[in-house]
Amino acid sequence: MFIAYAVVAGLLALTLAASATLTLQRNEAIVASMRKVDVPDSWLPRLATLKAAGAVGLVTGLWLAPLGTAAAVGVTLYFIGAIVAHLRAKNFDLAPAAALAATAAAALALRLAA
Repeated sequence: MFIAYAVVAGLLALTLAASATLTLQRNEAIVASMRKVDVPDSWLPRLATLKAAGAVGLVTGLWLAPLGTAAAVGVTLYFIGAIVAHLRAKNFDLAPAAALAATAAAALALRLAA
């Protein structure tokens, strides 16, 4: 189970790191997506920081299981929040957020099982 966690957490961490970087750079696609769900521009640095912290926590969780568990919980909740934001804005383009929430939940389950 540990190897499966390492693979899932590693891929999720890479995705989160890339997303955090693009969010901080105010990538046009990310900013447009955030605006569709009424996220103020002032929140972008905070959201990018949360993604980066999740990435670091998932990778550190390879050595410190409680931190990996906490990071997986946090990332899962982050993307559940993203799904809720999409639904509240009646924007049903929520496949990326749902896929990342499912991946984060898988990382959590694998970390707990390892």
